[in-house]
Amino acid sequence: LGKTVAGEVVEVHEDGSRTVDLSGEEHLDALGVVPLPPYIHEPLADPERYQTVYAKMQGSVAAPTAGLHFTPELLDKIRSQGVETVFVTLHVGLGTFRPVTVDDPESHKMHPEYWELSLDVAEAIGRAKVQGRRVISVGTTAVRLMEQAGSQTADGLLSPGSGWADIFIYPGHRFRLVDALVTNFHLPKSTLLMLTSALAGRDRLLSAYQEAASQGYRFYSFGDAMLIV
Repeated sequence: LGKTVAGEVVEVHEDGSRTVDLSGEEHLDALGVVPLPPYIHEPLADPERYQTVYAKMQGSVAAPTAGLHFTPELLDKIRSQGVETVFVTLHVGLGTFRPVTVDDPESHKMHPEYWELSLDVAEAIGRAKVQGRRVISVGTTAVRLMEQAGSQTADGLLSPGSGWADIFIYPGHRFRLVDALVTNFHLPKSTLLMLTSALAGRDRLLSAYQEAASQGYRFYSFGDAMLIV
């Protein structure tokens, strides 16, 4: 008998999302394809091409795009200059991509995304903050994880654990842990653009976007990136 995957919609939510009960889920890797953004028109012969070099766990619906800029050689070069690198896990989901459709950002509800933080990583990030070193996040995904986890402790530092991140970061947010950010260029009316505006300042960020557009920078997953310090 051939491999099959079947699904039954068991609940339709107010926001249009659906809960689906799957059977044959163990065959997804064999039958499924990597979900790609609509502006990538060719299927991937090698799924690893749409993946960061440091990815380990399955669960995200898309690659964290800022991480696509890094190669093993670049990471080694960064470490050779005394930069400590640690890795966190947040499974990119619907919350990352759902556009903001309400006039008041405070009315926007983030879809929760699962995160995990190990003891070693929590301690390393905490050490950096105590010692006055900068915490530079690669991507908005890591920002949301650290700011969510930091908001759950009295001192704003990190504790190891796991949970569901539904934090919505927009201008006015007081960053507890993140000092700088490597990030791609994002779509208008997106939570990602609001997050980067919160860190960089709206006017400064829009100026950077105008410069990028005038210079022919590439946007989206395989586009260029900026460093916000």
